[in-house]
Formats: sequence, structure tokens, C-alpha cells
Amino acid sequence: MKKLFLPIIVSLISVVHLYAQDEEENGLQISGSVDTYWKYDFSGYKDGSGISNIPTSFADEQNSISIGMIDVALSQTVGKASLVGEFAFGPRSVKSIPLFQPDGDNDDAYVGIQNLYASYAFSDVFSLTAGYMGTFVGYEVISPVGNFNYSTSYLFTNGPFQNSGIKADFAISDRFAFMVGLFNDWNVYQDFNGISDFGAQLYFVPIEGWNVYLNFVTGSPSGTIIDITTGWQISDDFYLGLNAADYWVTGENAGGYTGVALYPQYAFSDAFEVGVRYEYFKFKEFTDTDLSKISSQNVNTLTLTANLKAGPLTVIPEFRIDGASDDFFYKKSSEITPNSKSASQFLIAAVYAF
Repeated sequence: MKKLFLPIIVSLISVVHLYAQDEEENGLQISGSVDTYWKYDFSGYKDGSGISNIPTSFADEQNSISIGMIDVALSQTVGKASLVGEFAFGPRSVKSIPLFQPDGDNDDAYVGIQNLYASYAFSDVFSLTAGYMGTFVGYEVISPVGNFNYSTSYLFTNGPFQNSGIKADFAISDRFAFMVGLFNDWNVYQDFNGISDFGAQLYFVPIEGWNVYLNFVTGSPSGTIIDITTGWQISDDFYLGLNAADYWVTGENAGGYTGVALYPQYAFSDAFEVGVRYEYFKFKEFTDTDLSKISSQNVNTLTLTANLKAGPLTVIPEFRIDGASDDFFYKKSSEITPNSKSASQFLIAAVYAF
């Protein structure tokens, strides 16, 4: 792993440096982030891999100064054509991104690709995009730069991360747009059963400062999800976001979930903001007996987060408490099956964006 990983990193640094020198000439944009965190689950629970209680994506290592990922995005527009390539290394990418394996003889050598697509704008109204794209469904995203909270919601964890396919975007006006597309199954580079999903998005602006996205994806075996994502900048200081979704799968492994998350945030200054995330999430009945432990389970989550900003660096202290309708969490590390209806944690993260 070390023999392969080091040349990959050196090569990427060389490429980024070379592109940075030519950025003004060719219009190539380079952006990304690095992040690290420490988290403590107040139950003290961790499994054999050091993972703590709350089963959402990322920030899951107990009482350890841990890394998230390094994320690098390259983008360029020349005339009517544009491209985006975004890759990541680190646990945060491993847990969310289907991994590309550059060396088939080394099971530990992976690169996480978040985005790899090209677009062409036929006019100011109509454009086509094809490739591998971060999903248009949901409120939260993989990159910590795009989220106010560092820990993630159940809606994010159980929804799609990426959609691979081709889509057509129609920007009718500044206040109204829509998208339709054909996609692979969720979160795969290659669909072995053929392109099977249809997706659509409707975007509109009811009033100045309020953006609404209605999202829809359906296909087999992925299932069907209907999602609304909206954000309203009520004043210069106060912002309110909302995400609600309903997802279902039919057939042998029938099931799904429904949920809603609310995101009020207040900016005391450019350098200090505070936000709350409240989420209600309910698993639907599963026919698969392997999922019986979460069948019909519902969870209420309250997360209090602050963002302290110093230039490109954001420090994120966060307290979170989850409560479930049935035993869903663990009281201590020696437990084999869930035996608690609640769990709480504190973390502090640092995210540097470039």
C-alpha cells in the first residue's frame, strides 16, 4: 500500500502545482478541503474497529484524533464546454464514495472519485451533462465544506451519494429551472443491469432569498425517493433550511424510510455562527430479516453546532443527542446487541478550505 500510495500522492501534488501555474492562462480552477476531528461518545461505546454509537456517516471514531479526507476538485469552462473532476483520499471518502482501484493486485489501494463529468451549454437555457456526479437529492453533502454541521443526518446517510448518468438542464429564468436525466443505480460507477433509474428536479424561487428544490429518482432495484430541499435567507443574520424525504423499495427486500430535518442558523458575525439541526427519521417495515433490528424504528436527533471562522479555517464544536423509539444504541463496549434508546456525543472538528 505504501509503495503505491506515495507515488499517487506525489503525482497528484505535481499535477496540482503544474495546473496552478497555468490557472490564469487556461481558466482551470482548483478547490478542495482537508478536515480532522476528535469525538467522544458519552456512553464510552466503541466496537472492534473503534467506531462509536450513532450510525450516521463520518465522524464515527471514538475518543481519537482522526482524519476526514483531503478533497481536490478541478474545474474548467472553455466556451460552451466545461468539466469537473473531484477526487478524495481518507476515511470520509472511503465511507461514502465507491472506490476506484488503480492496482488490481493491491486490495488496499484506492482512490475515491466524487465527481467526473463534462457539460455542454447549447444555449443560455439548455445544457447537457454526462458522467459521475454528486447527487442532486438531499440537503447535506459529502464534503464538510458544504455542510454547517460536521456530523451528518440519517437522511444523508441512507440516501444516494452519487448519480452516474446523463441529464438535461433547462434554466427557464433566474426563478425557475428543471432537470431530467437517466442514471445508473445509486452510488456506482458501472451499472451491470443497465441504466435503470430516471431522475428529475424542479427548482423555483417563491420569493427573493428562498430557494426550493423538488427531487425525484426511481428505478429497480434502487427504489423510489421523493425529496424536498429548501433554504430561506430570512434576514442577513438568520437562515432556515429544511429537508424532507420519502423512500421506498418494493419486492423481496421491501422497505424504506421517511424523515424531515430542520436547519435554523444564526450569524452573530462573519466569524461566528450557531445552528441547530433537528431531525425525525423513521425506518419502514422491512421484509428482510437481516434488517429486523431497525424495522419500524424511529429516531429523533438534536444537534447544536457552532462555526468559528478564521479565513479559510473553520473550527466546529458540536453536541448531539439521539433518541429512538426502541433499543437502537449501546450503553457500553461490552454489549453485543442494542440496549439503549439514546446516545449523545461531543466533537470538535477543523475544516480548511482552499
